[in-house]
Formats: sequence, structure tokens, C-alpha cells
Amino acid sequence: MTYSIAARCPQTGAFGIAITSSSICVASRCAWVSPLGLVTTQNVTDPALGPAGLALLRQGIGAGGVLTTLLAGTPEPAFRQASVIDRYGQVAWHSGAEALPIAGVAEGPGCIALGNLLTHDGVPAAMRDAFLADPALPLAERLLRGLEAGLEAGGETGDEHSAGLHVARTYDWPVVDLRVDWDEAPIAALRALWDRYAPEQAAFESRARAPATAPAF
Repeated sequence: MTYSIAARCPQTGAFGIAITSSSICVASRCAWVSPLGLVTTQNVTDPALGPAGLALLRQGIGAGGVLTTLLAGTPEPAFRQASVIDRYGQVAWHSGAEALPIAGVAEGPGCIALGNLLTHDGVPAAMRDAFLADPALPLAERLLRGLEAGLEAGGETGDEHSAGLHVARTYDWPVVDLRVDWDEAPIAALRALWDRYAPEQAAFESRARAPATAPAF
């Protein structure tokens, strides 16, 4: 009931995830970012994989080792889909045999698209290709274009109702943390939020670095 695109930006070192689902509040359970890596956990979701994976990434463990440890610690991993990207841009993913059909995966350089209960197994590839199409764009914009491409390609068999866009870079807090917890067109609503937030993102970051000179609005 979920599809996502996750990536590391080689230019900035940022990590990000864009995700949507027919379930409510998908981003609160399934998308986990930090300045040292990211974790997605979906299908029959175990949200504990997110914080555990980020903790392992902070210890310097690579994506493959993190994923192996997470799968060893979760009940019935055959029901899970999960992905990990580490500080070097290494990607590891798992799509269990019990993932809701149709399940699909598409990997690219430093990025991974995963989905389940899809209209067809080409949806993740459409997301990956859209993400990779213009590497000069900000990571959040590229991720959102990937999510939009997944919807355009057919999305999931049910109607999407929630979505999220998350990016972490440098700081322990996410520089982008936007979510739509319930809407009849959550990806369009997420696009509207991003278009509103994007021009102000740098100003909000500057408030943390240099409050005396940061713009007030």
C-alpha cells in the first residue's frame, strides 16, 4: 500500500525520502532520515527499524550491514520492505516474499524506489528515472518529481491518502520535513507545501546558524 523514493545527493551529502500510501500518516511510520543516512520501512511496517537503523548508521556501519542487522531483529522479515542508504551512497534493500503484490524495486546510483500493492511492477522504475533526470535540481525537488512520476505511472491499486517529503543535511534536525497525513490528493497537497516552503528553507536554516543576521518574516 506504499511506494517511496529515497536517495543521497552526491553534491551536498543530503539524504532524503519521498513516500506515499493509501494508509493514514505514512511518513510517521515509514521514513527516517539523518545527516548520516536513511532508512525506509514499508509494506507490513515495523517502525522500530527506522530509529534502530539510524543508530547503526551513526556508528559507521554500512548499508548492507545495517540492513542485515535490521532484518535479523524484526519479526517475520518476509513481510517487510526496507531500504538503507549510508554516508557513502551505498544502497541496500529488501523486499520480502510476503510483500503485497504487485511489489517492485528499482535501484539507481545512490537511490532506491520501492513499492507494494502497485498497479504494475514498472512504477518504481518510473520513479527512479524521474529522480535521475535532472541532477542539478535540489534533492527535495528531485524526490518529489520521482513521487509524482510514480503516481503518473499508475501508483498503487488503492487511492493514495498520505505522503511525506523529508531531507536531512548537516544538522540533527531535518531541513525538510513536510507531510500530508490524510487527503484525497496527498501528492498534489505535498507539492503545494514544498512550493511554499522551498523559497523559505534557506532562511530557516540561517536562523540556526546566525540568528542575529537571519531574516524575519
